[in-house]
Order: sequence, then C-alpha cells, then structure tokens
Amino acid sequence: MKFEGKTYLIIGGSSGIGFSIAEKLIEGGAEVFSTSRDISKTFPGEKIQLDISDDLSDLNSQLPEKLDGVVYCPGTINLKPFSRLTDQDFINDFSVNVLGAVKVIRQVINKLKKSGNASIILYSTVAAKTGMNFHSSVSASKSAVEGLAISLSAEFAFSGIRVNTIAPSLTDTPLASALLSSPEKREVSAKRHPLGRIGNAEDISSASLFLLSDESTWITGQVLHVDGGLSSLRV
Repeated sequence: MKFEGKTYLIIGGSSGIGFSIAEKLIEGGAEVFSTSRDISKTFPGEKIQLDISDDLSDLNSQLPEKLDGVVYCPGTINLKPFSRLTDQDFINDFSVNVLGAVKVIRQVINKLKKSGNASIILYSTVAAKTGMNFHSSVSASKSAVEGLAISLSAEFAFSGIRVNTIAPSLTDTPLASALLSSPEKREVSAKRHPLGRIGNAEDISSASLFLLSDESTWITGQVLHVDGGLSSLRV
C-alpha cells in the first residue's frame, strides 16, 4: 500500500504490533512518529518519549500540524480468576486500555481534522464478545474500548475522521510472552484457533494498514475480528 505524503502517530511503536505498523507505513512512504516509554530502543519512525500514565499535554507540540492517522497500541493481559482480581486491577486495565486512548485522541483531534480523511485505530480483544475464563478485567476494559470507538466514529464522521477497532485473539508479541512461554503453551493455544495457529504481529498490522489506507475510506464504526476464526467458528 502507498502512503506517500501522509503522516501517522503510533502510540507504542517500539515493539510488537506497533513496531510492525510503523515499519510498513514507512516502507509505503509515510512519515511516522512512534512513541515509547524507552526511546533508547531501536524502532522505526521519529521517536517520542511518552508514558500514557503521565500528563500528555506536551504531545501536541512534538507533532506536525496535520495527522492522517493515529494507532493506539498499549494494552494489558491481566488474566486472573474473578475472586483474585482487585479494584486496582480493574482500574489499571481501564487506565491503560481506555483512558490512555482518550488522552491521546484529545491531544491530536484537531490535527486529525486537518487531514480530511483521517483514521483512528483502537484495539479490543476476542474476549470482549466471546466469554473466556479469567478475562473479566481485560474484557471489561476492552469492551469499553469498543464502546468508545463506536461513539467517536459517529461524533467524528462529519469531520472526516474514521474510527475502527481491531479485536485480535492471542498474538505472538512481547505483551503475550508469558502466555506463550513454552512449546506446550504455544501448541495448546494454536489448537484453540480454527485456523490452527497463533496470530503474529504482521497479521494484525496488515489489517491495521488497510484501515489506515485510502482503500478503507467508507469504513468506520466497525470491529474487525482478526482472531483465526476463534470468535465465530467451531470446527
């Protein structure tokens, strides 16, 4: 896909899905600004040091006047039995998954409006719609992400800003490393998916690039399930 003349902000671009998206956008000719808490890492794009738990009022001044898209990649995988989840667990998951996105969008909304055809991508999870053991906290916050996205897609439509959500299943990224830490765990996870394998960062970044591109200009307010068929198939 071609992205010449376009500028994108990737929140959490130093690893996993964000890294893959930034890399592909740059290959397509885009200018990319990537954020990370640790800018000593090697990752694609113009680096911006950012912790989503902090005050983000300086973010706006570090970006160009116009943005054609924002991808919010930070997330949590906090899997515990409900009886072991604390109030703080729910608060932490909501803070990262929802409030972080709200804070970023608030900072850059005027830059997105100047594009005339901008795209915001947020990430949910297959567990927001498919009941899974031990997912109550992350499912609650990611369901809120879907609600946020559908509301913003309506509110921003006449400003030329599309808002969509991608809902992956377990994906082989650093965030999921503890769940895929042995060959046995990887095999069990692969077998749960109708397509017989675990997803990878490229699976999710390819879908993300489509939603960022001019090939998706009539798509907004959607939840795209990129989950190996887990959410809808029983084979």
